[in-house]
Amino acid sequence: MQMVVLVAEDDPVTRRGLSQVLQDEGLTVLSAADGLQAWDLFQQHLPDFVCLDVMMPGISGYEVCRKIRAGHRRVPVIFITAKGEEVDKVVGLELGGDDYIVKPFGVKEVIARIRAVARRCLRDYSPQDEESLPAAAFTMGDLVVNPTELRARRAGQLLDLSLREVKILALLHRFAGQVVDRNTLMNFAWKQEYYPSSRTLDQHISQLRKRIEIDPKNPAIIQTVHGVGYRYQPS
Repeated sequence: MQMVVLVAEDDPVTRRGLSQVLQDEGLTVLSAADGLQAWDLFQQHLPDFVCLDVMMPGISGYEVCRKIRAGHRRVPVIFITAKGEEVDKVVGLELGGDDYIVKPFGVKEVIARIRAVARRCLRDYSPQDEESLPAAAFTMGDLVVNPTELRARRAGQLLDLSLREVKILALLHRFAGQVVDRNTLMNFAWKQEYYPSSRTLDQHISQLRKRIEIDPKNPAIIQTVHGVGYRYQPS
């Protein structure tokens, strides 16, 4: 899955090992050695997914999760920690964590948990939200996007998508032929206002194009409208 994942872990061996596992799965990883760095990286990059150790210098993983949930209800958060008592799990989940993995953990378990939480967050996306995702698959050129699977298909080729990528494509498809400005895309996919100095949206679009466009340098699905935003123009 082509997602950006924030890994916050104060133990360097565990942090490097977990980051390598996620990178091997095709994810882009941001790593933090303490809670304050984790919160700074989250605000700068608005990652798709967060893996938090509980006991960290600066501020704890619990506090980082509390800060995230204050303004970002839908970003999946998994606690990965040596604190395995039931009360610790309850605290983490009550603060808004989506899952809780106790060390030592297996590589396959971590990957499976991340994928499961990502799909569950999509299923739990309320149709009562102002701009909900479509339940049925939709077509953009020769690409068929299936929101409920977090996947797209082209001529038999299967492409995994992150929840945020599905949101971007769904919004462009909904307003096919029209320009979708950057602020609208940021509000829908990140629940954030767009700031001209931020490269978050443009970087996500660039990475998404590399996987879904036949020719990323001459995109047919996600077209740039300079100075405004992006557009999907059906042929």
